[in-house]
Amino acid sequence: MNIANIITSIRILLIPIFMFFLLNFNISYSKLIAAAIFIVAAITDSLDGYIARSKKIVTNFGKFLDPLADKLLITAALVGLVELQKISSWIAMIIIGREFIVTGLRMVAAAEGIVISANIWGKLKTISQIIAIVLLLVDNYPFRFLNFPFDKIALWVAVILTIYSGIDYIRVNWKVIDFTKK
Repeated sequence: MNIANIITSIRILLIPIFMFFLLNFNISYSKLIAAAIFIVAAITDSLDGYIARSKKIVTNFGKFLDPLADKLLITAALVGLVELQKISSWIAMIIIGREFIVTGLRMVAAAEGIVISANIWGKLKTISQIIAIVLLLVDNYPFRFLNFPFDKIALWVAVILTIYSGIDYIRVNWKVIDFTKK
């Protein structure tokens, strides 16, 4: 296992630790600790990809594990935020549902030998989701002191980019879905 794959694996191992702090009310500053863990885990997403590409150590295992780790991290955060009643379940389902749809499309494409790469909309979607989640985790700090609902605005931006990027992936890659094959 190369260093990029180790970093990706660490991201997955951070998820239950993140959840522990997010949902544990008996520990001082547990939500801030959870937010810090989430930020570290999110940073590893860029770090492992950069290392893999720059050192030319991209592997099939990494291609499989990296997007899985991303989806697990975002899903864990969304589920936790729903449990804490910071977001509605329908918002979580839109974001998670989009991930299922795009992953399914990628799996069909992969079976045909086609690689569907992330595009700018997918990257913007991810960044907006991370920003919204962090703001929700830290109770909109420091914007709450200004009575500015930046966390809610960021969440709406994330939802809109999630929907748009999902539609864009389907539109651009519609040819991958062959309704005539059995």
